[in-house]
Amino acid sequence: MFGGNRAMASFSVDNIEEAEEFYGGTLGVRVEGESGALFLHLNGGYDVLIYSKPDHIPASFTILNFVVEDIDEAVDGLLERGVRFLRFDDLGTDERGIVRGPEREIAWFVDPAGNNLSVVQFKSPLGADRGS
Repeated sequence: MFGGNRAMASFSVDNIEEAEEFYGGTLGVRVEGESGALFLHLNGGYDVLIYSKPDHIPASFTILNFVVEDIDEAVDGLLERGVRFLRFDDLGTDERGIVRGPEREIAWFVDPAGNNLSVVQFKSPLGADRGS
């Protein structure tokens, strides 16, 4: 039914101004504000809508994965910008917060509203194509 339609993901934050600074300034994503909402313009023509919600509850799952070519470089760059990475002992994160697996390497962090995000490096061409 919707195979030919464009779709857009969305999620909430508790402070749209903080979100704009974080996504636009810290992460370097092209952002555009409109009517109290924020659009993230991602590579490949994908847009994500961020909206303010007074009773926001942070997502307990990863809402956005940024596909990178070099996870160590991405983590270093984010650390320099003050981003802190989450560590999960049960997943075997290393001292920098990276889980290194045979198919992908991934590191999680949160936005100012507490939503989970990640940077991920796929080791196969099939996985790498998913982020372009």
